[in-house]
Amino acid sequence: MNEYDACLRCIRRWYDILMSTTPQLLHEVVITAIIVKDGKYLITRRSPAKKRFGGMWTVPGGKLETSDYVNLPKDTKDYWYNVLEQVLRREVKEEVGLAIQNIEYVTSLATIHADGAPSLVISCMADWESGEVTLQESETDQFAWVSLAEAKEYELLDGIYDELEMADARRRGKKSEWKRATR
Repeated sequence: MNEYDACLRCIRRWYDILMSTTPQLLHEVVITAIIVKDGKYLITRRSPAKKRFGGMWTVPGGKLETSDYVNLPKDTKDYWYNVLEQVLRREVKEEVGLAIQNIEYVTSLATIHADGAPSLVISCMADWESGEVTLQESETDQFAWVSLAEAKEYELLDGIYDELEMADARRRGKKSEWKRATR
């Protein structure tokens, strides 16, 4: 074995040790909104060209970017507050052209996508405040305002129906943690 091969073996060994013992701290953070208007929920179909879940129905939302807060003044000496709420308002406005209010936490999930990217998704519900749905075509190509029963007729991303059911229960004053809904 030459020095080069020995060096590669050593690097691989240390990489394997580090990856198995060092927790990965970086996740993409996504926040979504179950938007309620006149007792119905807004669902959108992801553009078929999307890398992840193209052509599937879901709710509006998007990723947290550092630019969402680093250029703003901090709310205290060290921190920015309401960052996720601001991101959600921005993403909903960009994707579907609506203003929302009364944002409430519903649930969260974590996943590792097929491309290896880990994501933390925070699901919220919010009331429609104003605007007409105007789709950002690079993100979504269809929308529908649906009741819980009507949502069953759409090819929703796995777990979205369960989140809609949670939001529906919350509107009736019943809070719970995520569980698979019975259909």
